[in-house]
Amino acid sequence: MHIVPKKLFRSENAVSEVVDTILILGIMLIAISIIGVAGYPALQNIQEHAHTENIKQSHIVLCENINKVVFDIAPSQSVELKMYGGSVLTSGTSTINVTMQTWNSSSDPAGLENQTFKRQMREIKHFYEETAVAYENTGVWARYGNGGTIIVKKPSFVLSDNNMIIPVAAVMGSNGISGEGLIRVIADGGDSSVFSYENVSSVDITVKSDYYAGWENYLNETMGMQVINKDETNTTVHLRKDDFSENIDVYITHSPMKVRVE
Repeated sequence: MHIVPKKLFRSENAVSEVVDTILILGIMLIAISIIGVAGYPALQNIQEHAHTENIKQSHIVLCENINKVVFDIAPSQSVELKMYGGSVLTSGTSTINVTMQTWNSSSDPAGLENQTFKRQMREIKHFYEETAVAYENTGVWARYGNGGTIIVKKPSFVLSDNNMIIPVAAVMGSNGISGEGLIRVIADGGDSSVFSYENVSSVDITVKSDYYAGWENYLNETMGMQVINKDETNTTVHLRKDDFSENIDVYITHSPMKVRVE
């Protein structure tokens, strides 16, 4: 039988090792708690950002394909989209109003007159978390929860020395799908029309849309139009271009489409 010396129980080294172990365990528990509280939301935000970017890219592909229907390159198009728990639907009440000042030499007396074209546009929207990514009138737009709007893909307006081409893609349909997995957006073209206006000296475009801020930037920066009025309450922006070197011809293409989500 061996007798353990009492001084072993009073050893300062043993007490120090126990304290060190408790401190290490405490630090580990604090670190795990911090990761649980702060790390998981950060990872979740990274994942949501990645999903939003994927939605933007898929809407660019959607836009390129649906524009083939808008410009009569294809009678119909079917595009596959991946959902991450949000919703995809055709909706909205957006409109475009174009007013042109033209010179009419055949009127009595000859002079300037206004001609107006107004149609509904609507959108194909993918809503995820607090972000809406939408195809609207040949372009793709993103609107965030804080109200900020960006252009994901520019619309297909054309302005040359003597001509302006304004496409109007009218989305018809009212169905949608929510959840996860793969879905299809199918667009079938209708009877498209071209409206032409000659000897135009000024063009006013008024857009009413949830993405009006993006339209303002596009028409101002890309088309060189000046902002006349912006109504945030009614989500409307009005711009004008009247600095042509000489009168131009304006062509407005109206392309109605039946769009369904399945």
